[in-house]
Amino acid sequence: MQTPLAVAAADPSATNIWAIANTPFLWICVLGVFAVIFVQTVLYAKAATAAAPHIEMPVRELKEAFRAGAVASIGPSLAVVLVAIALLALFGTPAVLVRIGLIGSAAAETASASIAAGTMGASLGGDSYTQQVFAVAFMAMSLSGAMWMLCTLIMTPLLKKGGKSLAKRNPAVMALIPTAALLGAFSALTIAELPKSNVHLILVGISAAAMGLCLYLAKALHQKWLKEWALGISIVIALVSAYYLHTA
Repeated sequence: MQTPLAVAAADPSATNIWAIANTPFLWICVLGVFAVIFVQTVLYAKAATAAAPHIEMPVRELKEAFRAGAVASIGPSLAVVLVAIALLALFGTPAVLVRIGLIGSAAAETASASIAAGTMGASLGGDSYTQQVFAVAFMAMSLSGAMWMLCTLIMTPLLKKGGKSLAKRNPAVMALIPTAALLGAFSALTIAELPKSNVHLILVGISAAAMGLCLYLAKALHQKWLKEWALGISIVIALVSAYYLHTA
């Protein structure tokens, strides 16, 4: 005899997506993803600790680097949390946790899910958002994220070989490329936000001013912790400003 949950989960045309969005199988996948993340974190920390003596890096600097990385991740993590909260109503907790725990882009994967739902004549969260549509949309999101990971797996060794070759020929250029790449990537993301509205333009200015002020105070007051917290502080200030600007 089937339970009501099993019956609901077996009905592709049912709009009760929670019957399959919260299945134990997906929760097991969540645990697997976060277990892999935890193991990777431990391995990277051990590798950094083992490599530090070979480059004459003091233990104090190593701890500062770990702390700076942990603090700097708070700001971007807040943005991920906000996106995750917005997606919970569409995909449920297990699916969202699986996706945000892996390499990918929430915007790109949500777009993939929306396109997949559109091919079935449905929309995410609409009256036609059935269990079958959810399954197809979630599969599209998963494949989108898988391609990010696959490209990273394939391209990283190739780029590493190219980097070593370039470093031998012209070390100065290799030292500039990573910085230029970061500046280009974040500049492109920032410029893309400017034309959207006056609020976006104001928020970019506010976040840039907050970051500049934090860095200036860190240098003027000789407070290293302020430099480490600068990114998180600027993001929080921008989020608070966005709330008041939108509700004004």
